[in-house]
Amino acid sequence: MNKAELVEAIASATQLSKAQAEASLKATIDIISGQIAKGNSVALIGFGTFGVSKRAARKGKNPRTGEAIKIAARKVPKFSPGAGLKAVANGEKKVAAAAKKAAPAKKAAAPAKKKK
Repeated sequence: MNKAELVEAIASATQLSKAQAEASLKATIDIISGQIAKGNSVALIGFGTFGVSKRAARKGKNPRTGEAIKIAARKVPKFSPGAGLKAVANGEKKVAAAAKKAAPAKKAAAPAKKKK
């Protein structure tokens, strides 16, 4: 599933327009990214936790030349799946069916005229 398909699925499940669904998805991603940039984590109970992990500096090798190189320390984003997501992935739990778009309301039929 790509971003466009995800936006369409969100719009369908929440009865939002595609523009509103895309804005919601963008806001969610921006908020999570902002928290990770600050070094905070975002925990979504049952789904998982987005966070930051620190990698220590280490020595590596250039695969072309075999020359030893120093790899600098850095921070990397990480995701730890929650128990609910793990259960879904292993088939132990089913995903709740997404709500379908409500059909537009039908107009009431006009009352029948009496014949004289």
